[in-house]
Amino acid sequence: MSDPVTYTAVLPIDQETVHFVSGLLAAERRRRGTRGRRRALGCYRQAVLVLRWFVDGTRLAQLTADNRIGSSTAYRYLHEGIDVLAAAAPGLRGALLAARAAGHPHVTVDGTLVRTDRCQVPGPTARADRPERRVDLWWSGKHTCHGGNVQVIAAPDGWPIWTSPVRPGREHDTTALRTHPEALPLLAEWTDADHRALGDLGYEGEQAALTTPIKKTIDAPLTTDQRTVNLLHAATRAPAERGNSLLKTSFKALRRVSLCPWRIGAITAAALVLLHHMHDRTT
Repeated sequence: MSDPVTYTAVLPIDQETVHFVSGLLAAERRRRGTRGRRRALGCYRQAVLVLRWFVDGTRLAQLTADNRIGSSTAYRYLHEGIDVLAAAAPGLRGALLAARAAGHPHVTVDGTLVRTDRCQVPGPTARADRPERRVDLWWSGKHTCHGGNVQVIAAPDGWPIWTSPVRPGREHDTTALRTHPEALPLLAEWTDADHRALGDLGYEGEQAALTTPIKKTIDAPLTTDQRTVNLLHAATRAPAERGNSLLKTSFKALRRVSLCPWRIGAITAAALVLLHHMHDRTT
């Protein structure tokens, strides 16, 4: 067998980001009381491992081989990195207060589906073709794939400022948002005569906290004024799609998660922290 081919790879991030993640990992080791020289990798190399997974979507098998560690160690190091980053994510109240302090007249709320590998977890819905079986819990009929529903709140220009814990992909945006007990009350508290939280028709029924378009019905077509209001609403909240896209284009790990789907919320929160640090912007 011939010798394996080697090549040089460059991670498209700066050293400061690696030092930032390394510092969080070092603080976590101190908190746990980890003794020196008891880890296979130092904080810096562990930070590089975590960032390679987030930014390049590098497979764990490749990270294991490159660092000459066991697969269980690689998974433990990755989950540790996800947890320390997610712990630094902003809370919803703090994010909304920061948005108000920044002078934003509105924020946008939008759900995104983070795809995951096939999950054979029976949900509450029976299959139409085989009533004796259940539709997978993480199956999204809207997107026709498996994934987790994450709610994203963004600034007027689409910059994401908060992400929610994950909910199964089968859930509607309204259901997913209602599941997070603090979300709707805090959005309602933040809303006043000068501030609004904008959502699409997926959040119909939550007008107390969100401003949504006027829905057209068969027996009540929209008037000219109502169509104009909907056009203005759509144009104002259009940049919200940028927040979801920015997270997924910056971090390949969010395009398809192969870990436990219940980890998607922490992974998205960790990606938000990295995004804020890399661009030196929070609101």
